[in-house]
Amino acid sequence: MKILPEPLEFEWNKGNIRKNFQKHGISDKESEEIFNNQPLCVSLDRKHSTTTEVRYHALGKTDENRAIFLSFTVRGYRVRIISARPASRKERGQYGKK
Repeated sequence: MKILPEPLEFEWNKGNIRKNFQKHGISDKESEEIFNNQPLCVSLDRKHSTTTEVRYHALGKTDENRAIFLSFTVRGYRVRIISARPASRKERGQYGKK
């Protein structure tokens, strides 16, 4: 199943950019980097998906090798990142096994 659009483009809510940076020190550009680095682990967010919007989780690494966990959705041909935070110890361990 193909989830990510090509070419990969992003759509941002200014409030989410500010929240992610203030709360977790993660910029919008850093969040976007994980989509260009491998491995990228994407899974369905069943808890937060609705009939009108499917949400996903992503776990990946930035260009500086920082493990990031994201929640995102795809709107049309754009990825809309909802939240970004450093990956937890458990998530980093799971990512290392991929």
